[in-house]
Parts: sequence; C-alpha cells; structure tokens
Amino acid sequence: MQQYSDEQLMRMIREKKSEALHELYDRYARLVYSFAMKSRKEPQFAKEIVQLVFTRLWTTERSYDPAKGLFVNWLLTVTRNLTVDQLRKLRKQEALMPFEPWSAELAAGESSVEDALSKTLLKEQMEQACKYLNEQQTRLIRLLYWEGYSLSEIAAMNGEPVGTVKSRLHQTLKLLRRHLTPWREE
Repeated sequence: MQQYSDEQLMRMIREKKSEALHELYDRYARLVYSFAMKSRKEPQFAKEIVQLVFTRLWTTERSYDPAKGLFVNWLLTVTRNLTVDQLRKLRKQEALMPFEPWSAELAAGESSVEDALSKTLLKEQMEQACKYLNEQQTRLIRLLYWEGYSLSEIAAMNGEPVGTVKSRLHQTLKLLRRHLTPWREE
C-alpha cells in the first residue's frame, strides 16, 4: 500500500477497506500497547486494549476529524477512554469476587505467603484508617482512585471549583496518613 496520511486511511476505513486498518495498525499498535501498559502493567490487558481500539476504529460511526487536531492525539484519547472503561469494569468484577487473602495475593504474583500477608495487613490498616473519613471524603477517594475520575470531572459532578476538590483531597490524604503512620513505623 502506498504511503497514505492518517486522514486518508481513516476515510478508507469508513469505506470498509481493510488494508487501511492494517496500515494504521502497523503504524500505531505499539503506541497504543505502550499506553495501555502504563495503565496496568499486564501484557494481556494491553493486548486487549489494542484489539478494542482498532475494533473501535473499524466499527464506529464517529470518526477522526482533522479540524479538531492531530490523529495521534485523537487515537490516544480513544485509547485512554477504552482503558479507563476496562479498568472500571475490572474493578467492578474484582469487587464482586469473594476475598481470599493469601490465595488472591499469591495468584497476583506475590512471591511468598509473607508478602501476601503483608499486603493483607496493609489492606486491613487502610480499611481502619478509612473509618475516620466522612462520607464526602470517602466518595472523593472512591471516585478519584477506584473509579478513575479526574479532579476536574469530580469538581464538575459536585458543582465545585477544582481548587476546593484539591484542597479536600489534600486534607483527606493527610488524615489517612496520620492514621496509617503508627502502623508504618513499627
């Protein structure tokens, strides 16, 4: 295939010319893969994201608009959105699974029962420290760290300035740190 621009290839994809998808895959699969690997250091997860991204390119009705920016930026936005969606999906699945401390930690790659026990104790300590948080602080931590929302997204949800959310996060983390410190110093 001759050297087409990204824009031309996307036009060809809308016309369902598979060679255009192959060309874009050859150009950008590594970039998409490395972006996904930064989100979750699991090769299988990154491979699934690559597959999802290029499937989306092939099947979506909405496409890249060159008037809105560079193709690579658009592609990384698609990759980020799919990655966040998959991470949220995985978190929900993990939350539904029963907790078996040692077997779960060992399955996740822990090298010994001591490592698994250490992580289990840290999890218990975190749960105890979270009891000192009010409902608003708990919601902030859940949205930011477990559901993947940005500070600006959380501010928009609450109808608050981003600075207020940042300040609340800072105070929340200080409170958690204070209640974790005795355990960490032992």
